[in-house]
Amino acid sequence: MASMRRLARIAAVAMITAGTVLLADVAATLLWKEPLSAAYAAIRQAQASDELDAVSASFIDDPEVADLRDRGEAGSRQAEQLADLFSERLRDGQPIGRISIPAIDAEHVVIQGTDEADLKLGPGHYPDSALPGQGRTVAIAGHRTTYGAPFNRIDDIDVGDPITMEMPYGRFSYVVTKTKIVDPTDTEIVEDRGRDQLVLTSCHPLYSAAQRYAITADLSKFELDLP
Repeated sequence: MASMRRLARIAAVAMITAGTVLLADVAATLLWKEPLSAAYAAIRQAQASDELDAVSASFIDDPEVADLRDRGEAGSRQAEQLADLFSERLRDGQPIGRISIPAIDAEHVVIQGTDEADLKLGPGHYPDSALPGQGRTVAIAGHRTTYGAPFNRIDDIDVGDPITMEMPYGRFSYVVTKTKIVDPTDTEIVEDRGRDQLVLTSCHPLYSAAQRYAITADLSKFELDLP
């Protein structure tokens, strides 16, 4: 009996040790990879910022944009026309604008596309969703734990908080109206609602893809940027 109890204790210690080693390995992996991915993201965001400045300058100098400016159409109609024109020039992996979320001290260049390669560069714009100014849902996804984790604190954003999208053609200000946790297969949150609204999504909870955390914000005002 004493021998059996001894074997049981040895087995228990071995299991505890194995578990501790496994947890330590996971922790080391996270601690090692996250600084590397964060550094990578910072470099790529800096590059994306420079590229966005070039994209913006090229767009503003476009003869079609000049034509829209000369027509003098003001308000939402001109915003829609500019957004439509800009959307025709988009390609995956291209920077399209900047998002600012003061509540979580976040400011990032937004990338066109939501494939893994795109999200490594920054928050990604769902290609099938609208752009600010088009009067429909603008959807953006972002990582919470890797590649700079742009939406790491997405669950700290509250109703009433401001979010700003700066596009090559204007500045669009939104106010958060809803926060929600949904299943990964729930596409209803990014569907068109017939108005200009912004939807941010990210995995939830941290280190899991079991659910999605979604932020919905309605457009409150905009200013077009036509020199």
